Amino acid sequence: MKSNIQLRSCLGLAALALAVLVLPAGRVQAQEPAEGHAGLPADVDPVSRNRLPVPDRAQMSPPDQQIFDTVMGTQQTGLSALGKERPQVRMTSPGVTKGLEEAHHYLKYDAAIDDRLMAVAVMATARELVSQYEWTQWEQHARDPKDPRYVEPYVIDTIKYCKSVTGLGEKDAAVIKLAREMFGPRKVSPETFAAVLKQFGPRKTVDLEELMALYGSTADELVVFDQQLNPGQAPLLPKNAVPCGPAGPNFSWVPDVLR
Repeated sequence: MKSNIQLRSCLGLAALALAVLVLPAGRVQAQEPAEGHAGLPADVDPVSRNRLPVPDRAQMSPPDQQIFDTVMGTQQTGLSALGKERPQVRMTSPGVTKGLEEAHHYLKYDAAIDDRLMAVAVMATARELVSQYEWTQWEQHARDPKDPRYVEPYVIDTIKYCKSVTGLGEKDAAVIKLAREMFGPRKVSPETFAAVLKQFGPRKTVDLEELMALYGSTADELVVFDQQLNPGQAPLLPKNAVPCGPAGPNFSWVPDVLR
């Protein structure tokens, strides 16, 4: 009888020890996102690097193939080598892409928005929407002195780290404030609008707003399809960043800088 009691006691202790070892590991496993190919999230395609496969031209109808060819041909001048080989996820629906591409092309090439100002507007938009993918691409362009989209480092840092626009050029300050109000509280003050209108006039004010709105929709697209950075590309936006908005500087990035 004594040996049976001892045996049951030993078995109980063994079971308890096993539970202590297994349960925490199970909880950790449940909290960690499943990863797929090369550390990508499990539901992300390793080629497209988002949640849908690369749009396949061969599977499209002849009218959609024609749109695909037109859009891809139009985009060639603005795409990296990787972009030429990997169409955007929205190309899965060529009819939608056609209209968006026409608007993008006009605003980027025909609206008389110079490359530098465009970079400021797009970065201010990406920063407010905390779009890691879009921000990282554009910061790389903006920090390259040989790129026509080059922006002075102090202007980039003003956008990136939610600094005051005091001391910036009037055009930069107006665009950055517009983005912070447009995408933050979603209420643009009369003063901010008046500053933008004074600097750019009615037509260019509309063009700038539509450019920023289009890149805002792109940021939403990147969120839905969980677009990952390109292979080997380091994220340039602080991982704990939040929108700057109108409330003043955001210093949440400090731990990342000091880490």
